Amino acid sequence: MTLRNEAPGPPTGLPRKIVVVTGAARGQGAAEARSLAAAGAHVVALDVADTPAEALGDTTEYRRHDVTDRAAWASLATDMRNRFGRIDGLVNNAGITWRARLLDVDVADLERVHAVNLVGPVLAIQACAPLMPRGSSIVNVGSVAALTGHVPVAYTTSKWALRGLTRVACLELGPRGIRVNAVHPGYIETPMTASASPAFRDGNVTETPLGRTGTVDEVAALVTFLIGDGSSYVSGAEIPVDGGMTAHGGVKSIADGLAAASDDPSPIPSAVIDETDVPHQRHCLP
Repeated sequence: MTLRNEAPGPPTGLPRKIVVVTGAARGQGAAEARSLAAAGAHVVALDVADTPAEALGDTTEYRRHDVTDRAAWASLATDMRNRFGRIDGLVNNAGITWRARLLDVDVADLERVHAVNLVGPVLAIQACAPLMPRGSSIVNVGSVAALTGHVPVAYTTSKWALRGLTRVACLELGPRGIRVNAVHPGYIETPMTASASPAFRDGNVTETPLGRTGTVDEVAALVTFLIGDGSSYVSGAEIPVDGGMTAHGGVKSIADGLAAASDDPSPIPSAVIDETDVPHQRHCLP
């Protein structure tokens, strides 16, 4: 069946877009670089490692880069201006963690984490935004720690601050036609989460309605969409990629306990209302 007057769908792919991705040597950042490259972008992958630990895609160039170094950002911006004349996308993915709790954390460690997770994105935006034409996009990679009171205080406060930066950048850069969004991964199988205790992994799975951990490719797909023109009216959004973990506000443990205590483990109540027993109301226009 042929539909007439069918509106065209949103643009797909990222042909000829120049996209900068930080923290791209491995894990989540490497997956984002591959996904963006597969969609047609020319990706400039940055990380502090001398060489990437994973393949990054045929249209990806890699360079060693410290996101906390203002001079390095100035150098990158000059190179991008001279070679391409623009930057179409920026993915602030680089991040580090430190698992000390509130009463134990050293201020030096707090500052070190914030330098990478917050100051790095600020410097990146300051360097890249002047080169970004209308229709460009910035994606900040946060964490579900920024949606909760997660116990590693340095990491959690840095990601909450990144949420604030996302909102401010959305407001400040919107008149330039630059979109700014944040994605908040849950427990994703990465080198960072692999260093956590098994109890942390198990606890996350228990609190996740989908009952599993996520993959780097599932996050990368959303990042690629937000960089592309198909999300041209999406700005200021904060999107969890967490299997539903932050949606229930801690109620899942209660629901699971109720189900375990009942004879019927199904979360669907056994007592349902029969619509035929409920008087129908007539809805009329005033």
